[in-house]
Amino acid sequence: MKKIALIIQREYLSRVKKKSFIVMTFLGPLLIATMYALAIYLAVNSEDMADQKKVVVCDETHTLSNIIKSNEKYEFNFSNAQLADLKSNFDSSGNDYLLYVPNKGQNFEGVQLYSDKQPSLAFVKYIEKQLENSLTDKKLTDNGISKKIIEELDFSLNIETIRFTDEGEEDGNTSASYMIGMFSSILIYMFIFLYGVQVMRGVIEEKNNRIVEVLISSVKPFQLMMGKIVGIALVGLTQFALWIILTTSITGIIGQKFAQDKSKLMNIENTVAASNTDKSEPAVAATEVLSALSTINYPLIVGCFLFYFLGGYLLYSALFAAIGSAVDSESETQQFMMPVTIPLIFSFIISTSTVVNNPDGPIAFWLSLFPLSSPIVMMVRLPFGVPAWEIITSMLLLVLGFFGTVWLAAKIYRTGILMVGKKASWKEISKWLFYKN
Repeated sequence: MKKIALIIQREYLSRVKKKSFIVMTFLGPLLIATMYALAIYLAVNSEDMADQKKVVVCDETHTLSNIIKSNEKYEFNFSNAQLADLKSNFDSSGNDYLLYVPNKGQNFEGVQLYSDKQPSLAFVKYIEKQLENSLTDKKLTDNGISKKIIEELDFSLNIETIRFTDEGEEDGNTSASYMIGMFSSILIYMFIFLYGVQVMRGVIEEKNNRIVEVLISSVKPFQLMMGKIVGIALVGLTQFALWIILTTSITGIIGQKFAQDKSKLMNIENTVAASNTDKSEPAVAATEVLSALSTINYPLIVGCFLFYFLGGYLLYSALFAAIGSAVDSESETQQFMMPVTIPLIFSFIISTSTVVNNPDGPIAFWLSLFPLSSPIVMMVRLPFGVPAWEIITSMLLLVLGFFGTVWLAAKIYRTGILMVGKKASWKEISKWLFYKN
């Protein structure tokens, strides 16, 4: 254990002291925060930066002057001129759009929008919505139905979900469970790939530099592999923890700064809502999200996340280390990477479709127990509620899967790490598994 601890220390310190690690640790959160700050800034100030668009309207129905009104974004000017004259003089008129509404029936058939540039989707939707509202109001009036009655019927329904547990009744929320589960699985998926590949590259580098030949004279191959895997895991956890702390702090500061512009954001979202069927208020939506997130059992989620976070990484990193020991360059890893990463990719794909729609189904159940898929699938299932015995069984199988994978990878590692200049094949690697010490 002492030798493994020394290797862990070497792997950890050699990586956290690199300039690239320090720069990316602090630059990553800054880039994320800057991206969000820029998005908020553009959303807040887009109204002020955009010029008011001029729209000339050729309305043959003579009914739109009281329906379509000018606002801060669009200035509507109704003209009695013929469409042909308006089209011929469009370039010199100073207008941005020409809206033509022919008198063809009662449903605004054949409406056309002319411009020298492709109109924005928001503007097209705005016009469509105004005409649709006008038709709706007219048909309601013609049939003796008051618009007030329709407005009273337009309401949203939110179903409160409550789960029966051993401790009694607990509040639940499907949307919050979906968000938490998918976010956790994405983080684990990225972490395994990002730092698992680092293990593989580190093994290839030491193998090509012949450093490993010196190390093997002092430590066993298994100790070297375990030290490298755990050392890089600690590097990943350190960077991940710093990212969370720094990102939370920076975004919190930026959020306070832009809180003053909340009224502008509300106006923007209400304008967008006016051109869509969704009439939910932003403030109500935000309240619903916060209320939903409060129903999550965070101690359980965080505890299981850390376990599957590390368990999944350790299991796959052992396989990545075995791959690195079997090849001489990174270009040779492709034939071995695919079989190793297929279970991980499959787990992520099946989680985004089958598991979230049926978290208690047989597919979700068995995949959450299988060690190669449980780190991702179980994290998606957890927010929906999973029996304690399933969680414990999944964790035990993941631990057993890790030891089994390490034992298998160590057999490949101890032989492949000293094989230089010879391309390995699946047949050759299968022979290494039966070599005696």
